[in-house]
Amino acid sequence: MRFIQPLVVLLLGALLLPGAAVAQSADPEEPTFANDVAPILYESCVNCHRPGEIAPMSLISYQEVRPWARSIKNKVETRAMPPWHLDRHIGIQKFKNDPSLTDAQIATIVRWVDNGAPQGNPADTPTPPEFAPADAWQIGEPDLVVRFPDYTVPAAGPDLFGNLFEDFDLEEDRYITSIQTRPVGDLSRQVVHHALSYAVEQNEEGESMGGGIFLVEYASGKQAEIYPPDSGLLLPGGTEARLSYHLHSIGEEVDAQMELGINFLPKGTEPKHIRYSKQLGGSQGQVIGVLDIPAGEIARSDGYTRFNKAARITMFQPHMHMLGIYQCIEFIYPTQPVKAETVNCASFDYNWHLNYNYADDTAPLIPAGTILHVTSWHDNSAANRANLDPSNWVGSGQRTIDEMGFAWIGWYDLTDEEYEAELAEREAARSKTND
Repeated sequence: MRFIQPLVVLLLGALLLPGAAVAQSADPEEPTFANDVAPILYESCVNCHRPGEIAPMSLISYQEVRPWARSIKNKVETRAMPPWHLDRHIGIQKFKNDPSLTDAQIATIVRWVDNGAPQGNPADTPTPPEFAPADAWQIGEPDLVVRFPDYTVPAAGPDLFGNLFEDFDLEEDRYITSIQTRPVGDLSRQVVHHALSYAVEQNEEGESMGGGIFLVEYASGKQAEIYPPDSGLLLPGGTEARLSYHLHSIGEEVDAQMELGINFLPKGTEPKHIRYSKQLGGSQGQVIGVLDIPAGEIARSDGYTRFNKAARITMFQPHMHMLGIYQCIEFIYPTQPVKAETVNCASFDYNWHLNYNYADDTAPLIPAGTILHVTSWHDNSAANRANLDPSNWVGSGQRTIDEMGFAWIGWYDLTDEEYEAELAEREAARSKTND
């Protein structure tokens, strides 16, 4: 089952407005819903655009799709949907979780709408895909589910920050292969800004000692983290789960709840590599960045992190708030002369915290001493439709109306010998492809 990133109700509800009826086309050479458009929608859209899911309309039947034809054309032409904000003109373009449409698929939808959005022969419409249940995990049925205590969010009030704790009930060390934090139910989803999960040790009195091993983040639009083969994250036995939350009110009281799902390697098995996921590249060496964004202006910030060991980069995810518009990651290699390479850039939408999981044959390989350079842009002008008040200066902070500027980076370390071997294998494969 292919999982497509969930569509934001506010975004679609505001922008996918039904257009006026367009004339039907009888040209048998032109695309029809039955033969050409339905297969595209079934592959990339209906996992969210179906009854019971969070998208504001279903796009399964012709009768459901037809009123939205012009809006669908607009959204796919501008690549606003399906959501994939990676800059298609810079850096690596091959990822494991890319839901975007091909140029040919977009052209098909555009031609279909321009020619009257004909249905074609209903008998030619493919059978809609079988869907996972609405409450299905993206990682499959987890080996372990930790459900944190409820937290009551009042109908109105300031943003809420804090921690919730729950036992893992694990006596021995285990290695995580995939992990997902998620809200329980639609109302919880609406009040959770983000949540970070950790494994923390306890003192002799059984009290959590804070800090801990970072496990996974939840934010709007964020997918589960599924680690590459031969890699895993250590979850020490005897630790406790800590959920660091940021919640906000939505006009009604909500008993918010979060849960953490984990899959493991078999007991007694250790991975070849330990996988990490951390906040890197905040400006001035601070985790979330030190930001100074004047009223009415676009501001740039730069942060740097040095990798002391060779590494294979597995995932990149920009993180900013309402004013964030664009972010790039660059690697500065320890060569003579110094070489810098822009690996990826992505537009940013606060409603979509997309994680970009590199394909196995394109994941960046970096030598020890490489410096990660993260550049973030924030738009505090009136041109930014997400800007609540362009007359205010904005700086760094934890609140929704504050800003951040860093990248979540997933990676695992390599020995120098492993790095050289993987680099040689990558070069050999590239040479073979070019022959």
